[in-house]
Amino acid sequence: MLAPLEDYSGPAFRSLCHKYGADLTFTEMVRVEGTVRNNKATLSKLCFPDNTPIQIQFLIGNENQLEKYLSSFKSFDGFEGFNLNLGCPSAEIIKAGRGAGMVKRLSKAQRTVAIVKKQNHPVSIKMRLGANALEKSYKVYLRLIQNVDVDFFIVHPKHGMVTSDEPTDDLVYLECVDAAKARGIPIIANGGIDSKQKIDWLKSIGVGGAMIGRAAITNPSIFNLLLDKKVPSKEALTKEYAELSKKLGEKEKYLNNYLKWASPEKRSNYLLSLEKKKSDRQK
Repeated sequence: MLAPLEDYSGPAFRSLCHKYGADLTFTEMVRVEGTVRNNKATLSKLCFPDNTPIQIQFLIGNENQLEKYLSSFKSFDGFEGFNLNLGCPSAEIIKAGRGAGMVKRLSKAQRTVAIVKKQNHPVSIKMRLGANALEKSYKVYLRLIQNVDVDFFIVHPKHGMVTSDEPTDDLVYLECVDAAKARGIPIIANGGIDSKQKIDWLKSIGVGGAMIGRAAITNPSIFNLLLDKKVPSKEALTKEYAELSKKLGEKEKYLNNYLKWASPEKRSNYLLSLEKKKSDRQK
């Protein structure tokens, strides 16, 4: 699966990743209140010019707003359901009880899933291990897996206070798989997946799939690469992406952001800027 990537997961990028092995893609995180208010920036993320398989990812706040959106929602070619974001690590979002701050809010998660299922739409959850180390130690993530009825859980094995350059706690997958197995719900692994060796290990412990984010930005064909299939050169991919972006009428920012990763130096500077922004927010 291709992860939801803010300012990267545009229509052309999703289509390119699907062509090169991603079975399912996701929109950028969409704030449900923005759809109800007809916010242009929000609605621009809900652009589906082809039939690439996709789930719409929502950051949930007010449940009534979600019901209002779903009451007028019309399916489209490629639509595969909704994904609920219980993983955003933004301090502001966590403080509001959203994103990773919602992992401990079992009743709200159950109500939100029920709203989507009432409309007969597939629904999944992308989650962290809680908002902080204390919530992780209480294993609030297992309570969610054991009690919420979704089609699959995507687990990013970090809590909300762990930064992107810190390692993932991959051993958590073992207990997550055990918790979900009795319910017949797949666990999808997410975070730091960029090698065949890791894919093989995840398979060996019963993980049902893998979601790839940052590694796909540097190589949109990584999905086929991990399946030992032939892939095009970086130059050919970039050219194909540029042509597809123009064809699908994608916003220029997506291609421009992709090109920021063209060299190791640019990638390093960009990652440092992201970490600085996150550090400033947490202060």
